[in-house]
Amino acid sequence: MRVALGIEYDGHGFHGWQWQSNAISVQEVVEQALCKVANQPVRVICAGRTDTGVHAQGQVIHFDTQAQRNERAWIFGCNANLPKSVVVTWAQLVDDQFHARFSAKRRRYRYVILNRAVRPTFLMHRVAWEYRPLQAEVMQQAAMSLVGEHDFSAYRASGCQSKTPVREIFTIDIQRKNELVLIDIEANAFLHHMVRNIAGVLMAIGAGEQPVTWAGDVLQSKDRRVGGVTASPHGLYLLDVDYRPDFDLPRLFDTHMIW
Repeated sequence: MRVALGIEYDGHGFHGWQWQSNAISVQEVVEQALCKVANQPVRVICAGRTDTGVHAQGQVIHFDTQAQRNERAWIFGCNANLPKSVVVTWAQLVDDQFHARFSAKRRRYRYVILNRAVRPTFLMHRVAWEYRPLQAEVMQQAAMSLVGEHDFSAYRASGCQSKTPVREIFTIDIQRKNELVLIDIEANAFLHHMVRNIAGVLMAIGAGEQPVTWAGDVLQSKDRRVGGVTASPHGLYLLDVDYRPDFDLPRLFDTHMIW
């Protein structure tokens, strides 16, 4: 059978999602927990590989197994064997047409910035910190030049292995909630470091260090060197992954939003 799971995790303390030979990853602890429940080796496929320090509320994975377990057994069996920083939120049996990565239509990320003069304490690994006052309205205006289908070469990591730099951003919404500035981005898919590089450019604009046109200028350059600093991973959350309605997967985004 093929099983899909929803995974939530605190990325602090993990070297990203993907297996590492010399460091602990989220994939490693999830597969170890699943192996104990299935009583056989299990390999999983995820919707999106997150970097070191990046969090997820709505990561989706799938795996194939011969073990006969119901959804409740997968959820609570895995959670009993996972560290407290990782939890399975739902499980569902799916047909072989479902693929956590290739069936995904849209992905949503949120970048959370604590915008105040003094550094965070208990939120240190939960938010990015920017001491310069940010103008959210100016950041929103600048972000509009990134909406649509574009070549995002200037916004991806130099080591990005994607075959094409073309992605389509459907929406970018920026809002301030007291001392927090939230950047919500929804796209068909993302390149390596794409959200963090966008956040870095928008923060420079919001702080008044660059003009509002700079986000578009960076995009048109197709040169990563033009785009400035990659923002911290700590404020980045994979919120949700969208699939065809006929897969009928649980949706937590509307009722269980971080921040």
